[in-house]
Amino acid sequence: MHWLVRPWATILVFVLLAAQATAQDRPQVIAVNHPLQYFAERLLGDAADVVFPVPNDEDPSFWRPSVADITTIQSADLILLNGAGFATWIDRVSLPRSKLVNTSAAIQDQFIVTESITHSHGDGGEHSHEGLASYIWLDPTLAAAQAEAVATAIKRRDLAPAQEVDARLAALQADLMALDTDASTGLKAIENVPMIATHPRYQYFARRYDLSIASLEWEAGALPTDEELAQLAALAENTGASLIIWEGDPPESAIAAAAEIGLSSVTFPPLSHQRGDEDFLSAFAASVSALADAVD
Repeated sequence: MHWLVRPWATILVFVLLAAQATAQDRPQVIAVNHPLQYFAERLLGDAADVVFPVPNDEDPSFWRPSVADITTIQSADLILLNGAGFATWIDRVSLPRSKLVNTSAAIQDQFIVTESITHSHGDGGEHSHEGLASYIWLDPTLAAAQAEAVATAIKRRDLAPAQEVDARLAALQADLMALDTDASTGLKAIENVPMIATHPRYQYFARRYDLSIASLEWEAGALPTDEELAQLAALAENTGASLIIWEGDPPESAIAAAAEIGLSSVTFPPLSHQRGDEDFLSAFAASVSALADAVD
């Protein structure tokens, strides 16, 4: 009976090899942050693999790719950049210009200029902010413009059928506009409430929703030092702030220390990483609700 088995075994081998080749032939898109990853995944559907290479415990703004990471990035079909000085590693790595797309190129006139500040993040060494606020996606109207740039790049490279991409873009932008409307409504009551953020991530968010947010330069998730707590107390007194926004979940002792100063605490991750199982839209909406509820 072996002569009956062998043809089926041969067919199975060919099927497995064909499936492997198909998987390897799938286009690959690299995104420098979670919002761009989310936009690309929605716009591409199953037409390509979208990779966000930054580990969860590292800041995508200042992450340094390994040699293996660089090889993966260089071989991608499309590399989606945020622009506005975000992801400083791109200036230190040789990348194929034909594959690069700056998703904020069309909205540069809406960039927020900031002071250049030199400080450090963990073991990453000292660095300087580039003089631009870079967390553009925290204004959903600007995020919608970035999504359109992603769609255009996908179509130009024929990574997915244009009509399908256009339909998905319309749905994505509608979701972003609904997110913006809900945020505008939910945050209306706290427009005149002074707040303090532990890091300067929220400039576009504050501008979009007319919020007053002063910024510190604290390490995300770290216990503030006595000196930093004294700085916080002075800033709270000067601004009249009643709320502190943490970009990462703080230790309970940090929340207690802020409460002694008279500050309520809320965690609002700036969403450069995916937070748990939440996608960009649901995480943004949850943070807006938490911020609105934190102010009495």
